[in-house]
Amino acid sequence: MCLLLISYNCHPVYPLIVAANRDEFYDRPTEKAHFWKDHPELLAGRDLEAGGTWLGITKKGRFAAVTNYRDMRILKERAVSRGELVTNFLLSELSPLKFGQSLSPRAKEYNGYNLLFADTESLYYFSNQKYKLEKLQDGVYGLSNHLLDTPWRKVIKSKEAFIKVTSEEKILTDDLFKILSDDKEAPDDQLPDTGLPPELEKAISPVFVKSERYGTRASTILLINNANEVLFIEKSLNTKSNEWEESRFVFKLEF
Repeated sequence: MCLLLISYNCHPVYPLIVAANRDEFYDRPTEKAHFWKDHPELLAGRDLEAGGTWLGITKKGRFAAVTNYRDMRILKERAVSRGELVTNFLLSELSPLKFGQSLSPRAKEYNGYNLLFADTESLYYFSNQKYKLEKLQDGVYGLSNHLLDTPWRKVIKSKEAFIKVTSEEKILTDDLFKILSDDKEAPDDQLPDTGLPPELEKAISPVFVKSERYGTRASTILLINNANEVLFIEKSLNTKSNEWEESRFVFKLEF
């Protein structure tokens, strides 16, 4: 997951609104969003290389998503897959607070990451670059491949558009997908320095990334309303047919 926008307890109808893009190498094997056969309560895409996921929700309302913290100068050659962090939380019985408190001892086993995770009562953020568990207040947040709300061009631009769309009483998912489809590159003077050559930094600077070997492979919209009804829509790239496929799920949370 390389861009994540969240509105938390800011809308009169939808306490949680999520819009997210997953960027990945095109040759990494992936299953699109589905309820997992081995864990039928869990709705998520699946990374078939390491077995985890980048974003998911359960029928009990546990939600989690991870983004990489990108700094090519501190990459570990052998690291645990960050996708297991999402899966571990979604399948856990621990409260978000207790789960978050368990993250620090193993944080160095992973390459840099940001983890957002929630149940129906609270939303937390943890990065293994800060080693600080944060309970997030009501608000709108943007996250890419640095720390939460770091003012990268793609975060500022998409967050402004997201706030505008989610300020409307009626949320149109097409408007949210439009935000996620912005493929305009950042100006050279607004590129971050993450250890990549400038031409690569520029190529992956848009909200929606398109390059020869790497790019946005899934765009996801998640809405939960006051009646605990969930709308989950994923548009994912079928890398075999090179066509985009839409998956839509509607269900009510079970407590």
